[in-house]
Amino acid sequence: MKKNIGLFIILVLLVSFAHAQPAVYGAWHKKEGDIEKIICVLPGYFSYAEFDKAAKKFVKAWGGICEAGNENLTITIEYNTLEKNTGSQKKIAYKPGKDQLATNVDGINGQWKKLDDAAAGLAGVWRITARESNGVMSPMQRTARKTIKIMSGTRFQWVAINTGTGEFFGTGGGTYTFNNGVYTEHIEFFPRDNSRVGASLEFKGKVTGNQWDHSGLSSKGEPIHETWTKESY
Repeated sequence: MKKNIGLFIILVLLVSFAHAQPAVYGAWHKKEGDIEKIICVLPGYFSYAEFDKAAKKFVKAWGGICEAGNENLTITIEYNTLEKNTGSQKKIAYKPGKDQLATNVDGINGQWKKLDDAAAGLAGVWRITARESNGVMSPMQRTARKTIKIMSGTRFQWVAINTGTGEFFGTGGGTYTFNNGVYTEHIEFFPRDNSRVGASLEFKGKVTGNQWDHSGLSSKGEPIHETWTKESY
């Protein structure tokens, strides 16, 4: 009996260890002067954004497919607002602590504070796969050109890119909530129209499996109805 209990405990510990997330997963924040810096590390994806929320000024963003080791991140770039380096790799050494992260990002050393662990809300990478037009949901073909939303437990960033050509078409981001079928975005950066910084947008939302049904009014006040599909890496 005691032997069986011991074996059961060992099995539980092994299963728990196998499913434990690397400590680096989540959203991380750092502020230098007026500049806000955000890192999001998800299973299979990484994003970095830099902006001045008070001045409504966007600085830069980059990210891509990510492999997380115990002390290093290896990122294959999918987008970069400053240069076309799609497909190149960037390695980042990190050292996690309790709600802290020491790392080097784009040559910037420092301590980052944890915002969430990317284990709740809409955490993951979502790709738009259908949009309503004239009352009909029209599927979108999967090509090198895509629009994705990178979501931690509390933060979002959308990017429109072409991974084949390295073109970057747009981005925006901030914080979000998703409660009782209501998805709300609070915009903190929006390069194309900084007058939208500080605005909040509310949508109806429903997640079924890996499908997210999203409807409401866009930042331009136009009605939208979209389907987003959760990506797997």
